[in-house]
Order: sequence, then structure tokens, then C-alpha cells
Amino acid sequence: MLAVVVTAGIAGCAVRVSKKTTVPPARTRQALDATQAELIAKYNQQAKAIRSLNATVKLKATAGSQYSGVVEQYHEVNGFILAQRPASIRVIGQAPVVNKNIFDMVSDGETFRIFIPSKNQFITGPAKFEKPSKKPIENLRPQHLADSLFWNEIREDAPVIFEETDDNGKREYVLTVLQGSRRDTNFEIDRKIRFDRTDLTVAEIDNFGAEGKLESVVHYGDWQPAGEAQFAHDIRVERPHDDYELDIQVTKLAVNETIASERFHLAQPPGAQLVEVGKETEEAKP
Repeated sequence: MLAVVVTAGIAGCAVRVSKKTTVPPARTRQALDATQAELIAKYNQQAKAIRSLNATVKLKATAGSQYSGVVEQYHEVNGFILAQRPASIRVIGQAPVVNKNIFDMVSDGETFRIFIPSKNQFITGPAKFEKPSKKPIENLRPQHLADSLFWNEIREDAPVIFEETDDNGKREYVLTVLQGSRRDTNFEIDRKIRFDRTDLTVAEIDNFGAEGKLESVVHYGDWQPAGEAQFAHDIRVERPHDDYELDIQVTKLAVNETIASERFHLAQPPGAQLVEVGKETEEAKP
């Protein structure tokens, strides 16, 4: 009886709709449904489908943040990315119009090598070495891009938390993958994978290191057919602790072609200054 009275009161009062907006059919977004198992299978299929890529890209870097107090926006450059599983990658950046190399860098997952012609410097060091530079743009490493392009599959025994979110009208599914196996009792987060529910594509992957350290946030958009799967043509790599962001726009792409190993070889040019990152740390050890 109370519900009837309240409903009647609301209907009879002067409360009216203040504004009504009709969304055009072309812009209507419908949230698709999926189960945890379906999303894991979709993610693993994508992870297995891309074995190598040869891409023409546009690169735009931003160094610094509100936390460092200085933000530097760099000009967009043309570039090329060669990458092959498990961790081989070569990235070349060229100045617009003149097509002159600004940098050339490679990594095999163990060691990185970078040649900067303008400084005549040849920089090399362990891929896993972590000591952020005072100039954030110098923290950019080729293996950071390889980690963003090639995904690790979710193991069958990996603990996974499944949830759905609605952030300001943007509906997503989230898979939180934990390190270890379901038999463990002490878990650490490995990664968070966000799926856009309008098409169930991966919108973002947050990668974590030891003790919950957020190593990277990678955004994916403009998914297009590529071989047996799809590939994102808009990628943004954010490295909070390295204090830089890199936008990658793919303009031309070939996947799963055989890439000769010598194309990932970068030798020190004659006369270039050798800079060995991390060597001074090793020499300081007793």
C-alpha cells in the first residue's frame, strides 16, 4: 500500500523530466556479455596468434609528469618496428621529410643496444637493468615495446579474479591475473586485463612487478584484422617509474612473416662513443 501511495504521489506531483536526449543508432553502445573462461580463451588466442610483425609507425613520446614537475612533449617521428618472438625487437625512428635516423635500437630480451647518430653514442646494457635516468626520455628501452606487443598467455593453473566495472558509463570486464598457482596462499598481482564490453577487445593491460610495483600501463585501440587474429593500430605505452609515455600509431603492418636474424643485429659504428649502462654498478660491487 505504501509503495502504491508513493508511486501515485510522484506521478501526480510537478516533477518533470528536465532534459531528454535521444542517442543516434550509429552511436548506441551495447554491452556484450562474456564469461571468465571465454575472455581467457580470447586473450590466449590473441597472444598465440602474433608471432612476428613488421610495422611502419608514427611515434610520439612524452617525458616527465606532474610528479617530476616538468613535462616534455617530443615531436612525432616516423618509424619502423621489427619484432619476433620470444623477445627480439628493432625500432628505428626517423626525422620527418628527410628520413634521417634519429635512433636505432634493438633488444633480444637479455641485452639492449641503442645508436643515437646526433650524439654519436652507442649505448648498451642489460635489458633488465633498472636505474631511472634524470632525463626520463633516456629511460626508453626497446624491450618495453616488445613487452607491449607480445603478450604472455594466461596459464591454465593461474589464479584469476573476474569482475565487471562501469566507470563513467564505460563498461568493461577485468581479469586480474595473479602470480603462482591456485595451490599458493601468498599471491602477488601479475597483470590486469581490461576488455571493452562494446566489442570484447582488450582496451588496457596493467603489468606489475615484484611487491605490486606498477611497471607499465598499455592502452590498445583501433583493432584491425591481422592474420589469424587482430592487432591494435593505436597503442600507448605508459611507464610510471621510468616517467615517460610513448604513443604508437601503426600505419602499415605485416604479421607472422619470417624475419632474418641479422635484421636484429646492431653493431657499434666506427668512431661512436661506447656507453655501457650498468657497468659502473657492477664494478662497484665487492
